[in-house]
Amino acid sequence: MQRAWLARGLGEPGGKLPLFVGDGRKIDPRTVKACLDKGWCEPWYANPLKPDWLVCKLTPDGRRLFEAS
Repeated sequence: MQRAWLARGLGEPGGKLPLFVGDGRKIDPRTVKACLDKGWCEPWYANPLKPDWLVCKLTPDGRRLFEAS
């Protein structure tokens, strides 16, 4: 799940990662935390409408995961 979520940021401006999966469910916070802990993504900005939602973007290390593939 982590790799699939990170891959969705590859084509987005600034590497922005989605908040939701394709069927409209919110990304599991455990996925986000695991990727943050590994340095593959980082917080991007605070969402003023939903302060409890963590908006993230890919880091250079996160992008490198896909260069090796």
